Amino acid sequence: MPHQLLLADPETSKDVLTFLGRATRISDEGVRLQAAQGVLALTGAALAPHGLFDQTPTVLAMRIVHADPELECDIVVSELTPTDDPLALTLPDTGLSPAWAGVAPPRGAWQPESTLPASVIAQRAQWGISAVARGATPGAGEEAVRALRAAIWGEPDDDLGGLPRGVAFAADAFGFISGEEDVPVMRSGRWTRLAFRRGHVLARGPVATGLTAVRGTGTTGE
Repeated sequence: MPHQLLLADPETSKDVLTFLGRATRISDEGVRLQAAQGVLALTGAALAPHGLFDQTPTVLAMRIVHADPELECDIVVSELTPTDDPLALTLPDTGLSPAWAGVAPPRGAWQPESTLPASVIAQRAQWGISAVARGATPGAGEEAVRALRAAIWGEPDDDLGGLPRGVAFAADAFGFISGEEDVPVMRSGRWTRLAFRRGHVLARGPVATGLTAVRGTGTTGE
């Protein structure tokens, strides 16, 4: 018998399918499903580096919903199938293993840092979307398009407090921006979290590369 996600109510089931649909429009790397103790965390990557020297920051979108208290899972999937039961979604036979799913945000110790108006986040998302459209050339290959998106969405944006513009892209693409709100910005180590009413955007990176300065060891003579 196929494995299933058992959710709290029909609206939550629709919510999960909506999140998955938005994630698959961005990439083919799926959504991570982590369930325990009646809570299901959905995580999708809006931006993620590809390769060792890719300086693209990791920007994730996360939504928390209620699930069956007995449901336990940790899997990345690119599809879920509705069933005759409005509370159940069928999982695929196999999961995915994208690199970003191995980079877990911290679960605690988030320190409040500032707030950002949702209207400003929306404006920066629209600016970035227009910049990508202007920069794209007909017939450009996948690598060229990825480099363009990484340059625009990975760039620190002064209007976003120096965060990569990709946080605005993630908030817009996953439907987290709805009306006026002051979005809390929190930090934990190298991670930053924007806590919207509809979900969370988490940013990390880019990963530092290159050689560190040579440091002397031992004793030195006079």
